[in-house]
Amino acid sequence: MRTSRIRTAALAATTAALALATLTACGSSDGGDDAKGGAKRGGAVVSDKADGGTSGGSGSAEGATVDAAKGSGSSEGTTVGASKGNGSSGAGKGTSAGAGQGAKASSAGVRACDGQEISYSVVHRFAKQRGEHLLITATNADSKPCYVTSFPSVMLGDTVSVLPHSTKDNPGGGKALTLKPGGKVYAAVNLFTDSARTHTSSDLSIALQDHTGDTGPGVGQEAFDAKGVPSKFTWSTADVTNWNTAKPYNF
Repeated sequence: MRTSRIRTAALAATTAALALATLTACGSSDGGDDAKGGAKRGGAVVSDKADGGTSGGSGSAEGATVDAAKGSGSSEGTTVGASKGNGSSGAGKGTSAGAGQGAKASSAGVRACDGQEISYSVVHRFAKQRGEHLLITATNADSKPCYVTSFPSVMLGDTVSVLPHSTKDNPGGGKALTLKPGGKVYAAVNLFTDSARTHTSSDLSIALQDHTGDTGPGVGQEAFDAKGVPSKFTWSTADVTNWNTAKPYNF
């Protein structure tokens, strides 16, 4: 009886071992199917527990991918987007939209300032001193950017001749200087009294020039001193510097 019980116990143990091996083999086979399914849903291995069966639909796929990606922060973000089916497409949409808008803005370019959007101020600096000049400040008062180039077209007082470009000016007048809304550029009218024949005035006319030298509409201005008082200036000859983003003779 004792021997029979040992044999019976041994047989039962053997049977249990075989059953366990069979179950293990089945579990391994199911894991392989899950790996294939996971690859189709963003490359993550989806477990039976996370998948919730084949009837889980898109919601179970999302939960499964998150569960499988817990081991890596970067993997989680990638696999969640892939499982949802709209993460990567959403990113693509955002990228293409941004690039398209940038390309459109770049291809359209910035328009040239026509003078209607520009406001001017003129300050008479270093009166009757060496380096005497009129500082012209042009401000873009529009809500859109535009650009200026070359130097302003200036007539002083009641004269009808446009002042020439300064021969001592720095090069670069051919560049287009973009003025954002509220942006400023500067130019200087150099005043010289090198002969007995002189002119005196506090008025001048300013207009913009384009790359071809064409001049837009002129705007009448009055020169003021540093205290905001109208200031008369005297000249026998004068010339103009290029537009610049920094104040000329700012010393």
